[in-house]
Amino acid sequence: MTTTGTAGETPLFGPDSRFSGFFDDPRWALAIIRATVLEAAHPQIGAALVDNSTFVAHPWRRLRNTFLSMRRMFGADPVVREREAARLNRLHARMSGSDYRGRAYDAMDRATRAWVVATLFESAVTMCRLSGQPLDQDTMERMYAEYRAFLAALDGDASELPEDLDDFWRYFDRVVEDELENTEAARVILYRLFDHLPAPALLDGAPTLWAAGRAVVGPLLGAITVASLPEAYRRRAGLPEMPGVSTLMQGAYCAAGLARFLPEGWINAESIVEALSLSPDSDDPRARTVAALAARMKRASALLRLLTPLSGVLHPDPAPSAGVGESRRSAEEFFRDVLDQTGDGHLDWPDLAAMARELCTRLDLDEPEETRLYDAFAAWWRELQAALDTDGDGRVSAEEYAAAVPSLAGPALIRVAEVLFDATDKDGNGTIDADEYRTLFRTAFHRDLTTTDGVYSQSAFVSDFLSFMSGRRTNTAYDPLLADA
Repeated sequence: MTTTGTAGETPLFGPDSRFSGFFDDPRWALAIIRATVLEAAHPQIGAALVDNSTFVAHPWRRLRNTFLSMRRMFGADPVVREREAARLNRLHARMSGSDYRGRAYDAMDRATRAWVVATLFESAVTMCRLSGQPLDQDTMERMYAEYRAFLAALDGDASELPEDLDDFWRYFDRVVEDELENTEAARVILYRLFDHLPAPALLDGAPTLWAAGRAVVGPLLGAITVASLPEAYRRRAGLPEMPGVSTLMQGAYCAAGLARFLPEGWINAESIVEALSLSPDSDDPRARTVAALAARMKRASALLRLLTPLSGVLHPDPAPSAGVGESRRSAEEFFRDVLDQTGDGHLDWPDLAAMARELCTRLDLDEPEETRLYDAFAAWWRELQAALDTDGDGRVSAEEYAAAVPSLAGPALIRVAEVLFDATDKDGNGTIDADEYRTLFRTAFHRDLTTTDGVYSQSAFVSDFLSFMSGRRTNTAYDPLLADA
């Protein structure tokens, strides 16, 4: 299947594609949430998400990485697209297992991957219809060709999706009717994620304001998403239909669609995603704006706290200690914020695999460096399991971790630090310079590093990494690596 378009036609990838036109469309945020629920409702995808994904504990990090990946896949450069497809395939090849009913799942299953692409296309069509701008047949067929080209870039061909658009709708209805379930992953997205969504970096210092806004917006997003799902799935999953929500849903889509009347460039999804994940103390030029916004948010949060009755729900905002120095997490906080990457309350291999995945993504590693880092984390997991898994259930609970009060700086963790240093040291000169440091940490040399002299040595890097992982320090350069939301 061609992925470039025939002569005289608009390319299937790149800035002129229909997909690229949706990227900065606010309606796309609603459509992506809807598509994610339909993906999670598939038994194989739902099981893989529950076991391996960080979307509950670290949703903003997951959003940023997904956004970057889709930009690469739908960009005009075929070399970048092929490299990203290879990275995604390596990532998915590491995800397999079985669900709570013993049914096997495999993230490389071609039919399942086709369903992911199908939900994105169908949700884009639904997005336009619900906002009062339904697509004509020619536009739908053109866009469907783009999504089939996307699947072909991943799998080598798009044969798992029907060639004809009419056949696609019959395929989509069949999967919804016969295969989708009320999975745990779908329930988490609809009823837990929105209600417990952690604050992004921009609002991290204003938990009162964030909690108040989340208490209003979270249930609305959940209700809107449920109302937009196919009726056959809502009926099968037993999802409630609340009076008036259909009108609210259409109003939300129509309101988001009004953004088309704004001057071009006023809404830039990439800038928004970056701003949400940008720490106010970063050296990024945009951090000054983020810092100003964060200060305003803290003032608004303090005012809200004064006006809010003492209900015991909203917690006091922390004292403005950023940049003052290091503090220490309790064992429980360290377990929750750093070790339990998937947010399921236990430490097991998927948590450490998620750490490796995030570091590989930040450093944009290819083989064999990627496998070396995964292997180092796998060895560390075996070391942790042998030391901490006292009941032999194959995972480490928060209680087992806290009771052992472990020093995590064993040989395997030292090896993780060494491999991570080598992967960051792109030029292989034995030190990490300012550019290499920024690639890993997304900021300039941290204020803690007072003796860098423009470089970061391996011994200093390993020492700081082990100190963070075993000493449970906060406010260090390493904190955003594994603990950010």
